Amino acid sequence: MTAQAEPVPETTDHLVEVLKALANPIRLQVLGWLREPDRHFPPENAIADQDEVGVCVSHLQAKLGLAQSTVSAYMALLQRAGLVRSTRVGKWTHYRRDEQRIAQLVDLLGRSI
Repeated sequence: MTAQAEPVPETTDHLVEVLKALANPIRLQVLGWLREPDRHFPPENAIADQDEVGVCVSHLQAKLGLAQSTVSAYMALLQRAGLVRSTRVGKWTHYRRDEQRIAQLVDLLGRSI
């Protein structure tokens, strides 16, 4: 019989952080929208390429109908979890999914449970 190694605490802790970020239906919805930004956010309103740079936080705020501080807090949590990346364009912050990191997290989840 072969003993299985315990998961590395940092890995487990990070996976818990990711799952907490995904547990909020609004944050989960935003991640879905960011998968196809031009479908959910009119490209003609964008100040930068939405596929390359991401969606402006003000457009997320308008679509969600939430306060800017709430949207920023949601996006910061998704960023800490490694699910999105941010880019500043002038005074505006844009967010896009980190597809490579999401794939790694899906793999980690599959190996962890």
